[in-house]
Amino acid sequence: MSFRSESQFSAKQESVFAFTQENSGKLMPRTFIATINIKYWRRRAASVIVAGMLGFSLLLSSCGTPADTTTAGTTTAGTSTSQSSATGETGGTTGVSQPSQTTGGTTFPGTAPASTTGTTTSPSESVPTTTAPKVSLPRNELVESYFGPLPEAKQVVPVRHIEAKALYLGAGAQIDAALNIARNSEVNSVVIDLKESDGVKYASKVPLAVSSGVVKPAFNLANVVKRFHDENVKVIGRIVCFKDPLLAEARPDLTIKDSAGKQLLFSLEGKKPFVSPYNQTVWQYNVDIALEAIAMGVDEIQFDYIRFPTGGTTSGTKPYFGAEGEVPTRVEAINRFLQFARIKIQDETGTPLGADVFAAIILSKRDGEIVGQDWAQLGLTGIDNISPMAYPSHFANSSKGHYTGNGVGSKINGVLFEKPDLKPYEVMYQTLMFGKPAVEKPGYTSTIRPYLQAFTAGYLPKGYYMTYDAAAISAQIKAIEDAGFKEWICWNPRAQYPAEAFK
Repeated sequence: MSFRSESQFSAKQESVFAFTQENSGKLMPRTFIATINIKYWRRRAASVIVAGMLGFSLLLSSCGTPADTTTAGTTTAGTSTSQSSATGETGGTTGVSQPSQTTGGTTFPGTAPASTTGTTTSPSESVPTTTAPKVSLPRNELVESYFGPLPEAKQVVPVRHIEAKALYLGAGAQIDAALNIARNSEVNSVVIDLKESDGVKYASKVPLAVSSGVVKPAFNLANVVKRFHDENVKVIGRIVCFKDPLLAEARPDLTIKDSAGKQLLFSLEGKKPFVSPYNQTVWQYNVDIALEAIAMGVDEIQFDYIRFPTGGTTSGTKPYFGAEGEVPTRVEAINRFLQFARIKIQDETGTPLGADVFAAIILSKRDGEIVGQDWAQLGLTGIDNISPMAYPSHFANSSKGHYTGNGVGSKINGVLFEKPDLKPYEVMYQTLMFGKPAVEKPGYTSTIRPYLQAFTAGYLPKGYYMTYDAAAISAQIKAIEDAGFKEWICWNPRAQYPAEAFK
């Protein structure tokens, strides 16, 4: 979630859009989804929010995704090479000192952390159940034999759901401004980066993080959490899971390889290696980061880049995960990871677990299968919430000769949008309405909490973008509410938000 300057974004966007065109087949009109790489761009660049496009152009047909960004930084739209969903720029000022942090080692308590805000349940919370969620995914023998049985929860702690109306702050940026907005509006939560594609952002003591040299402290987690808790604002910790090039370079054995066992580099993922979503050591690593943060007071965990890489490899060889028929599908691998993490994080500590996904998977099952995200199945894993990144700027427009255009536009829920960025309400509303039937089916227990666009997409052709001011943000919030949902997260690469956008 970082690359935010137009110059930095240009080459990446073009390659992403090319990927979209290449993989869209007969899907028309194509959309370019920035979810995957947006977050990466966000983090790397402090200027324009162009990160979203580079990410997930897979679906270019009918959907768009909000927050996959590694270099981008903030959200649910990914633009560059990582899949962060809601991250902000790492270069932002945190206003927080960075003394060394002490933790209880690597053994984390199995109970929810004590809150610095007291024991009273705030209006934004509810305690829906005192038992583990009923998981509706059918038992799969191949999945069971490949990964082994799921662990049994040592204890089941009631989940304290947060009815979040949140701002993405990246690595602790713009804290004073965010607190000022929260004091005077409906905003009750913030999203901060615990782990991005460029490292762990606080002084983690998790053994694999330390031994791999990926700990890159940018803020003091305990101090940041306390500042927000002192004013009754919840802290959601974002973790980029499988787009982890630093870990991949330190531990090639954990990465995606070809049939000859050679580590692969992915063209649309910064020409970097990708850790394997099939690897259970990687699963446990991300869970350990989450548990450490929970022990330090974080109220909720948000997983980003819970996907396989987009696009081809730099060598042209294909990833190899095992003989056909002997390995679970990509969707099954991601679902199993979420089930495992839900047990260790959500069930055993009562801390909600959420996931950022491409909005494109709402519109295209085929695109979802490529990255391992199935909209209809994600909510059956028992995780607390799902955040689709449906940024209007990340859908293909009707321009010609520009990497963001396909000459037609994007058709969403039967409505053609030639200039989707100019229709913040309509694009958000139609995307969510198209995905609503799956959410309303029995067993789909996850709350839907979209990422919304809070940045101006100046990288689009002239006449195809507008200023995303308070009115544009408010329009998307209204669309979310009109579609029957209550929660949302704003993403801006600089973590700068107009206070007048919020009730």
